[in-house]
Amino acid sequence: MFLAYLAYVGEAVAQSSPRHRLGGYVVLGVFVASYLAILAPELRSDPSPVQPAWQFWAPFALLVASFAAEVPFAHASAFVMCLYITMISVARFGAGAVPAVAAMAIASLVVPVAIPSWHESLVKAFDNVAPLAIPVVGIVTYAVVRVERTNVALAEARAEIARLAADSERSRIARDLHDLLGHSLTSITLKAGLARRLSDADPKRAAKEIGAVEDLSRQALAEVRAAVSSYRGVTLAAELAQGRELLRASGVTTDLPTATDVVDAPYQELFAWVVREGLTNVARHARATTCSVTVSASEVEIRDNGIGGPAAEGNGLAGLRERAAAAGATVEAGPLRPHGWRLRVAIDPADTRAT
Repeated sequence: MFLAYLAYVGEAVAQSSPRHRLGGYVVLGVFVASYLAILAPELRSDPSPVQPAWQFWAPFALLVASFAAEVPFAHASAFVMCLYITMISVARFGAGAVPAVAAMAIASLVVPVAIPSWHESLVKAFDNVAPLAIPVVGIVTYAVVRVERTNVALAEARAEIARLAADSERSRIARDLHDLLGHSLTSITLKAGLARRLSDADPKRAAKEIGAVEDLSRQALAEVRAAVSSYRGVTLAAELAQGRELLRASGVTTDLPTATDVVDAPYQELFAWVVREGLTNVARHARATTCSVTVSASEVEIRDNGIGGPAAEGNGLAGLRERAAAAGATVEAGPLRPHGWRLRVAIDPADTRAT
């Protein structure tokens, strides 16, 4: 549709002498072909991400040359062609095209007056569309290109945010599955082993432990579903109760608190995850005979008298550090002297005051 403005040029060529008309129309056709050649990569449904430089500069040079060649045929009306050169220049070079746009606008006003044979006056030159339309087209093109580039950048930012959100969700699911299944499968393994050992000496108690294994399996399945659907609910009281049963099945004497209301509500879930991870590691790695848990409004600490905990920090402790950092807490984990292991998570005092 924008090419319709070239009708002004075609009309001016039609008013020239018959022997000049064919040349004027040919030059106008070359101009249109060059303009479309420049736009071709943008008009394709699958534009190439990398365009060789010559694919722009060759038709652009032909575009400018055909405008210059059209001036003798169409006279002042030929400057309408500068509208297209302006649009291409601004779209390609942005603010760098300002000198060229200004030069074309001034030329469209001055050149027709400077050539006596065209019989143009300054007032008549202003009546032509080019002197005012060239800067207007330049400004509009610049605004449209800026909006388009902003939209592209926004779309890319949204895509990056979506990718980061997906990565974060995958990390959350992996961390939660490790924490949930690590605790549940450790409990199931220990209770199943206890039931096997009791199967001959105390069948009733063995059956009771097998029943507990069945309950733990159902609970683990529910927790996995909850973790995947992002509706996980762990409570400190429940983790202490389950941890007491886990350590009892492991033959560990426990000293665990029975009341949890001393812990501030915002940190109940964090401390519950600490208890779950800490007691699971005691049952799995420590080979301890005693274990104690102490909780206060701003910290939770787990101690055992085992062999010193795992040799290296695993996924569980790494995930716990991530949870603690998100809640403004610090994690301390290390061996005790002469033997044992301590896991302590404390809320930063500044964060407590803000809460």
